[in-house]
Amino acid sequence: MGRPSTRLRLRVIPSSDRPGLVGPYGEGWKLRVAAVPERGKANQATLELLAATLGVEAGDVRVVAGHTARDKTVEVSGLTTEEAERRLSA
Repeated sequence: MGRPSTRLRLRVIPSSDRPGLVGPYGEGWKLRVAAVPERGKANQATLELLAATLGVEAGDVRVVAGHTARDKTVEVSGLTTEEAERRLSA
């Protein structure tokens, strides 16, 4: 059996003065990043923030849907859904 993985729904607010995880948002999570939404900068900041929050490597997190939208789906390798939710809630 391979490494576990999970997909998370995110609402990302770019160009924020206060970057960080906001908390639950609908069926997903809301977070703020300082990066502007151009040339993938906000996506990169989102991946880095999420990886740091979850305690995984940046390469273990990738955007799978919503590359140019505020609502995104990301896949996290190495964590089950339950473990990712627990770490985000901590």
